[in-house]
Amino acid sequence: MRQQTIAGSTPALRFLLDHKVDFTCHAYSYEEHGGTATPARELNVDEHSVIKTLVFEDQDGLPLVVLMHGDRKVSTKELARQLPCKKVQACKPDVANRHSGYLVGGTSPFATRTPMPVYMEASILQLQQVYINGGRRGLQVAMSPLDISRLLQARCVEVALEK
Repeated sequence: MRQQTIAGSTPALRFLLDHKVDFTCHAYSYEEHGGTATPARELNVDEHSVIKTLVFEDQDGLPLVVLMHGDRKVSTKELARQLPCKKVQACKPDVANRHSGYLVGGTSPFATRTPMPVYMEASILQLQQVYINGGRRGLQVAMSPLDISRLLQARCVEVALEK
């Protein structure tokens, strides 16, 4: 179902509407430091299908986005090897906020302030539908991972580790 009007629209939602993508919005009660477990619980979905948008930087301080299953973490060593670069590390929250234009906990990969390359855990594409942040805390967007990959020109990587 395509959303026509969205109260409190975000740059991410406007981006999806502009690109005529099918998606549904799902609000939930945001919890500080709740991670992807909170929307999974609140929306009654598997945490594996809740996708985190993580902002990293390479050894030169260049930012990049990694999309990862909520119940997995990123192997920075393997990510650096696959990019390839010498080193990759998670950005500090204030740096991530500056690059993305969103607050950590509400980071969407769509319509980021700074254009960044996007890397997607390859197994995300095996899911029929995923939940990804809609650009503010307490808002998830359900959509096809194929649409995410196409819109963001995401490069697939295999960097997932068990939490």
